[in-house]
Amino acid sequence: MKCRVRIIGVPMDLGQSRRGVDMGPSAIRYAGLDSRLRQLGHEVHDAGNIPVVDREALLDCTDGSFFVRSIAETCRHTYEAARQAIAEGFFPLFLGGDHSIAIGSIGGITHDSRKGIIWIDAHGDFNTPETSPNGNIHGMPVSILLGYGLPELVDIGRPGPKVAPADVVLIGTRDLDYDERTMLKNSGVTILTMRDIDERGIGAVARTAIQTLSHCESLHISLDMDALDPAEAPGVGTPASGGLTYRESHLLMEVLGDTNRVRSMDIVEINPILDNRNQTTHLAVELTASLLGQRIL
Repeated sequence: MKCRVRIIGVPMDLGQSRRGVDMGPSAIRYAGLDSRLRQLGHEVHDAGNIPVVDREALLDCTDGSFFVRSIAETCRHTYEAARQAIAEGFFPLFLGGDHSIAIGSIGGITHDSRKGIIWIDAHGDFNTPETSPNGNIHGMPVSILLGYGLPELVDIGRPGPKVAPADVVLIGTRDLDYDERTMLKNSGVTILTMRDIDERGIGAVARTAIQTLSHCESLHISLDMDALDPAEAPGVGTPASGGLTYRESHLLMEVLGDTNRVRSMDIVEINPILDNRNQTTHLAVELTASLLGQRIL
């Protein structure tokens, strides 16, 4: 299925402590995302970047709430960009930045209709300010989207939760904080860990995710590149060993793409400073192409 793709960069690095992910959108563009999608027959419009306050301007602030307010402001802009793209019939493709951008992107794409969310990530991203060991917001977006945590982030765009637990599937999970693990178990979210992938294979896991979200007409893919093994994707800030292989990740994208139900996507947490000869960014482009129609035959 050919799409009208709108690329939206969100170069935000305020949700984590390690610098560099703000360069992710530029790196993915440099790796040839636009031309690759055009080769597949898609119409591509690059909307540029959402405005983000420079982190350097906040470093002298003694009140940590400045970071939260700045994240909230960026996510509000992202929310409106997502809502507008969906309303105008585009496939919004969000380039992060850290994973807290999904508070805005998923909030916006669910403004007018229910969406199934497939969250591909090494981590659960289900912390709250009370459970987080470091306070980083990029470890909280799933819980925020379900209505837990800081009200100034939960209520972006519209008050309260943006998705229901039954609408969320996590894939590739393998690195959870202690309290986060308990919260996730009790959340109602479907969690397909790396053990599930090891035992059943990525094809079966992908089909389980699709079946779990069969009540949703369309799907959103939120791809954190640290879902892949660091040998495949070294350019991430929070690597975790034992992740998806090159072929597992491509097959996952292909099976999801075969549904013809995917209508939006995030690609997040690429840190070009930590990458090896743009390996991670090129892989991100390849995986996007696999989701949007690239096939062997």
